[in-house]
Amino acid sequence: MELKVHDNTKIVEVWMTNAEKNDPAVQARMKELYAKYKEKKYTVAVFHSGGGDLYQSTRDLLAYNKRKCAELAAQRAPRAQMPRRAVGMDR
Repeated sequence: MELKVHDNTKIVEVWMTNAEKNDPAVQARMKELYAKYKEKKYTVAVFHSGGGDLYQSTRDLLAYNKRKCAELAAQRAPRAQMPRRAVGMDR
């Protein structure tokens, strides 16, 4: 378990492995940690290791973000001005 305390933002980061999140001793320690920082009005953020493939998940997320940015850029691009026909003039 890795613990990082950010006093300037009153946030405590707790990083756990999959084995630690199921360990009763770690859970007991977490209860103490929550109580200690609740008194100080800190937010405790707990991050657990995932079960997926980190490389594949990161690659998929980056590809999604790239597509989304391209879509937003296309929406913000100025629309091509269509030529207007004069009123009352038929072809």
